[in-house]
Amino acid sequence: MSAMAVHSLWTTAVEPIDKIPSPTIEYAQLAPALIVVGAAVVGVLVEALVPRRARYYTQVFLTVVALTAAFAAVVALAAGGYGTTKAHIAAMGAIAVDGPALFLQGTILLASLVAVFTFAERRLDPAAHGNRIDSFAAQAASVPGSDGEKAAVKAGFTTTEVFPLVLFAITGMLIFPAANDLLMLFIALEVFSLPLYLLCALARRKRLLSQEAAVKYFLLGAFSSAFLLFGIALMYGYAGSVSYARIADVVDGSVRTIDPALADTMGNDALLLIGGAMILMGLLFKVGAVPFHMWTPDVYQGAPTPVTGFMAAATKVAAFGALLRLLYVVLPGLRWDWRPVMWAIAIVTMLGGAIVAITQTDIKRLLAYSSIAHAGFILAGVIAATPAGISSVLFYLAAYSFVTIGAFAVVTLVRDAGGEATHLSKWAGLGRRSPLVAAVFAVFLLAFAGIPLTSGFTGKFAVFSAAAQGGAGALVVVGVISSAIAAFFYIRVIVLMFFSEPKEGGPTVAVPSPLTMTTIGVGVAVTLVLGVAPQYFLDLASQAGVFVR
Repeated sequence: MSAMAVHSLWTTAVEPIDKIPSPTIEYAQLAPALIVVGAAVVGVLVEALVPRRARYYTQVFLTVVALTAAFAAVVALAAGGYGTTKAHIAAMGAIAVDGPALFLQGTILLASLVAVFTFAERRLDPAAHGNRIDSFAAQAASVPGSDGEKAAVKAGFTTTEVFPLVLFAITGMLIFPAANDLLMLFIALEVFSLPLYLLCALARRKRLLSQEAAVKYFLLGAFSSAFLLFGIALMYGYAGSVSYARIADVVDGSVRTIDPALADTMGNDALLLIGGAMILMGLLFKVGAVPFHMWTPDVYQGAPTPVTGFMAAATKVAAFGALLRLLYVVLPGLRWDWRPVMWAIAIVTMLGGAIVAITQTDIKRLLAYSSIAHAGFILAGVIAATPAGISSVLFYLAAYSFVTIGAFAVVTLVRDAGGEATHLSKWAGLGRRSPLVAAVFAVFLLAFAGIPLTSGFTGKFAVFSAAAQGGAGALVVVGVISSAIAAFFYIRVIVLMFFSEPKEGGPTVAVPSPLTMTTIGVGVAVTLVLGVAPQYFLDLASQAGVFVR
């Protein structure tokens, strides 16, 4: 009987629903991310269905076509006015289609396209058992040094799964700076972090070092994701919503309708400050700012160099885009609270990165600490809290990403019997052995140092002038001092390459295929063009520097 009563309660309690409203998704405006994720899914199918001999070529072709098509979609959206007059919030409030989002997506896609060429490089190592080999493990699942690994190397296996993994990572990076609610931000973070954890573990040569790097990155990344999630939960308790616009309204005090279930916590400033701080911690971890930088040198050193170059460039662009949107769209009402904290972080990041880099003896660790110092320089532009600050950060990210990918591509060329020769002592006299490679690397180092006529100088000048106008003059002084310290170790490497005697039995410079040559060539071209004639790109960044609210 009781079962009957319960059953009748069930049937009468539910009101009949006429129709569940279907979501409205603007597919055309989300095309860049959709193209890339579609290609990633096809790439997974290629791994399952295409014979092993043809996989590498299929994957490279698919990846290049997808990234080119996605970039074309970004350009089409920008040409259609979605960066300026038609900027709006798409996908039911989840994703912003505006100037900064399109500019950063374009930068990420171009940088990734150039980086993927180094993934596909197969001429640097001598052929093993008659097979060309790339930078990735023959069989990622086999234990390093085991019989299974030796058999996989002998059979000529290669890990072509890196291409779909990269495409998934790029998808997350495209959505990350465009996310317009905290949930989307978290999902995008996980979508690009998880493939990167895997990619870091796939080096062909120093496999144990590579796996150690991946584990460190994974553990620290899990911590940062947890902080971000906790911050999102507190922020939801504060504002009663995860949408950026709604949180900003609650911060400003312009919201009148309060959800009765949240009436007790809504507007509680403790939740706002702690939640905001935790979300910032999650983003600053991805950026590699001090004191959340400890993973950077180990991961950059252990990961396969093509992955390091891709990660160093694209992750920074995506994370700074998300950081800008959070500070300028969600928390402008908290500017007095977040600016002093960001001041402190920018100062320790600039000085910390520059000073610790002086002691490094490994070229990849040196570039890692240099990237930490650059994160500090970019933070100076973020702190400016003006439109010029946004556009200078956008320009700096575009300039920095190509220099970084180019520099790591050069690192892949210098080799000895054990693979890449990354110890600095091995680079002595490189300028006499192969003047062209050393000269190209010198151009990248000078750009990192911010010497005039390189993109690094234009970027630093833009960021520092924006910071000075925004009332952060003291920060500029610290930035200039850090740049001077940093210039010391960049120039030291140049002196080492050109003015030292080459050692007997030193490393050789491998002759790359046109793939890596293209990467390095594009890097040099962008570095010089943005240094000599940057005005068009500065204008583009300033047009793109308006967030949709």
